[in-house]
Amino acid sequence: MPLIRNFHYTPINQHGHIHKPKPGEELHVTFITKEGEQLTYEVAEGDSILDIAQHYNLDMEGACGGSCACSTCHVIVDPDFYDEIPEPDDDENDMLDLAFGLTETSRLGCCIKMTKEIDGIRVALPAMTRNVSSSDFS
Repeated sequence: MPLIRNFHYTPINQHGHIHKPKPGEELHVTFITKEGEQLTYEVAEGDSILDIAQHYNLDMEGACGGSCACSTCHVIVDPDFYDEIPEPDDDENDMLDLAFGLTETSRLGCCIKMTKEIDGIRVALPAMTRNVSSSDFS
């Protein structure tokens, strides 16, 4: 008789997956597209800017899957909200150095989690993104 083992699995974080906000706990984020269009969404606390953008099919790649290992989720944060976001760690700063069109309020969308303190945040999607690929080393 074959040995049967119990298998357990851990759900994989789904890219672009967001949570439905509970009634009365909705937070708001506005994206300014490359074309200048302003799109506002109701979101839940804890969702990242990257996941929200991808859920709504906005032009944000997130090539590394939200692991802070690329700069393709670079956003420009409205200065009114920049100081409300926790400071970037060394990993995020290293990746921001690779971002195209870096500004004083640039951040990575994967590192910004929605909180009550940043309810109403506005972020602009930069005109271009830059990422390092294996073809860059050929």
